[in-house]
Amino acid sequence: MTVVLETRSLVKRYGGITPTNDVSIQVERGARQALIGPNGAGKTTLINLLTGVAEPTSGTIWLDGQDITQLAPHERVRRGIVRTFQINQLFSELTPLQSLALAVSAHLGLSAQWWRPLGSDARVVQACEKLLAQFHLDDVMDQQVKLLAYGKRRLLEIATALACEPRVLLLDEPVAGVPEGERQEIFDIINALPADVTVLLIEHDMDLVFNFANRVTVLVNGALFAEGDVQSISNDPRVKAVYLGEGEGGHG
Repeated sequence: MTVVLETRSLVKRYGGITPTNDVSIQVERGARQALIGPNGAGKTTLINLLTGVAEPTSGTIWLDGQDITQLAPHERVRRGIVRTFQINQLFSELTPLQSLALAVSAHLGLSAQWWRPLGSDARVVQACEKLLAQFHLDDVMDQQVKLLAYGKRRLLEIATALACEPRVLLLDEPVAGVPEGERQEIFDIINALPADVTVLLIEHDMDLVFNFANRVTVLVNGALFAEGDVQSISNDPRVKAVYLGEGEGGHG
């Protein structure tokens, strides 16, 4: 397998706090990799570093063998790193169809053509139709986002990220706030993404993590604590002690 995303000795300090402490990880192309750890482990900080929202104190980030440490966030999106957020980032007044048409148009470089009706380009229409079907949004495509069930909003957010045709999709708690009965649908759709889309996921629900991931990275206090396949991590007594809590449930 080819390594698509890599960090080398990544450090982030805020004064006396070090939320990312000498983290070196590799994510292989097509992986379904989960990033887990207790509260304050530094998971979201690491995602912020990968996407350029935060600047590392030291260390480097590599995408397809190229150093992207100094690239701006929008340049990283153009190179193929796209994320979703813990808190929904959608425009509440738009419909799913409009939201996706905007995202696809921007990705295709058509958003500057403001005088053209939204979605008048055949490529935009085709991409939107595909995403609406793929994410089970056909039946609500003309409803305002603010009226959608929360699970549908989460699906739309991931669909909007996928409209950018990412090589690496970073999902920060994609089922946060979603009722339990709707969570599996979201993970089934993520699981069905094309094999060439690499997924790095932050998630608390260990059942979902262990059913989804083929590799798990564990952070504790900003540092890499353990890494391996699902079976080795789920059976690791150190991981159970610091994160799974032997039945206490994980947080972070």
